[in-house]
Amino acid sequence: MDGMGPLLYEGKAKKIFAAARPDQVVHYFKDDATAFNAEKRGTILDKGVVNNRMSERMFRLLEEHGIHTHFIERISEREMLTKKVTIVPVEVVVRNVVAGSLAKRLGLSVGTAIQPAIVEFYYKDDSLGDPLVNDDHLRLLNVATPAVLRELRESAQRVNAVLKPFMADRKMQLVDFKLEFGVYHNKMLLADEISPDTCRLWDMSTGESMDKDRFRQDMGKIEEAYQEVLKRVWG
Repeated sequence: MDGMGPLLYEGKAKKIFAAARPDQVVHYFKDDATAFNAEKRGTILDKGVVNNRMSERMFRLLEEHGIHTHFIERISEREMLTKKVTIVPVEVVVRNVVAGSLAKRLGLSVGTAIQPAIVEFYYKDDSLGDPLVNDDHLRLLNVATPAVLRELRESAQRVNAVLKPFMADRKMQLVDFKLEFGVYHNKMLLADEISPDTCRLWDMSTGESMDKDRFRQDMGKIEEAYQEVLKRVWG
């Protein structure tokens, strides 16, 4: 990490450093793994390398389809240069298949297809456990206007329209995924990362998990799953 500016922020999966230009930052991807609002902690070997390289692939793909992102370039195995955005404190989750918390909340069978996909909003606040919220809650919190939420929802659906068939072509079912967005010079950009940390992916032949669920549920072969995802998206 030589030559980078001061550390601006450290999260569960990344460190953010100042870059040479004030409107850019460097993301350093860590191997640290957390689950259940950081109640479970561990390390996944080379996770940072996988997530950095996969995010590069996904951001480039989305840019090719006219979806604007914060990505500028990957500058090393673990470092990515991006535009410096002000993150909107709303996590946007797109669900194509019933799994995880959705199955528990609504009593639906895991694996049930969702047609069309649904979009959920979560208020980004670690102290509250990132609660599921609706448009009215976010208006009450003064977090996002109805127009911003419409933009987030539409952008998330556009991302899904690109990623779902891309993953299917590589024999992976895109079950659900989390997105974050940020504002850069008054423009909304897709930010954060797209990786096995933020996507739920199932192998279309075996149905096996290929994502962070392997860490959450102590399934083993976590590193192998992450490497296999990376191999497929770049293959």
